[in-house]
Amino acid sequence: MKLKSIRSQAKIIGTIAAVGGAMIMTLVHGPLLELWTKGKTNHESQSGGENPNSNHLIKGAILIISGCLSWAGFIILQAITLRTYPAELSLTAWICFLGTIEGVIVAMIMERGKSTVWAIHWDAKFLAIVYSGILCSGITYYIQGIVMKNKDPVFLTAFNPLSMVIVAVMSLFILREQMTLGRILGAIVIVVGLYIVLWGKSKDNSTDNRSPSTDEQLPTQEQAIGVAGLDINEEKKEEYGGEDTEMGRLGAPQQ
Repeated sequence: MKLKSIRSQAKIIGTIAAVGGAMIMTLVHGPLLELWTKGKTNHESQSGGENPNSNHLIKGAILIISGCLSWAGFIILQAITLRTYPAELSLTAWICFLGTIEGVIVAMIMERGKSTVWAIHWDAKFLAIVYSGILCSGITYYIQGIVMKNKDPVFLTAFNPLSMVIVAVMSLFILREQMTLGRILGAIVIVVGLYIVLWGKSKDNSTDNRSPSTDEQLPTQEQAIGVAGLDINEEKKEEYGGEDTEMGRLGAPQQ
């Protein structure tokens, strides 16, 4: 990050805008926009429009922060691993395998004595588990590995706030969620922030491709000495009549 550079400032401003847009979608509601759905949603009618308990808010905030930090650490660890183990498919298999073992251990501890939780029922819950395991875990980790191998973790995580926009749009059509002005404004801010971040990243890539590295610009010490020696040798050869003897090449007259 170079704070005096426009592209670095764009990445910082875009990141802040994307996070701010996500907070606007979550915290700011505003007036209700009656598009084509009317009436309360299922979860609103069950809760009666009441605010949740403050203890649940604190627990939820702690869990959300922990989940974001864990996800960020996982992305960084995956990028570091791909440098020494550039095999996205097998790495994805290892991640899912170890995650399954950890999930089984946690479930055995948290759900001990409850044999019903291990029963498989052919319902929407089972479909959600299959969807989460195959698409949200397996395919997602594999695509993440490909993107991080060709780009970098910053490019990948810049699209994370966009998921809130997708969820809001899908919930409007599928779950009959009511759309509020705060959600629309937050979605617009997220899209604008994402565009600014990607603009800054594109400028970084174009600058890196246009300017050669220092090693390419500056010759090595051996190369500089070799070029200087050739120039001196040519001058001495012209001075002593172009003699091609050993002493002539060294630049000294024959005795």
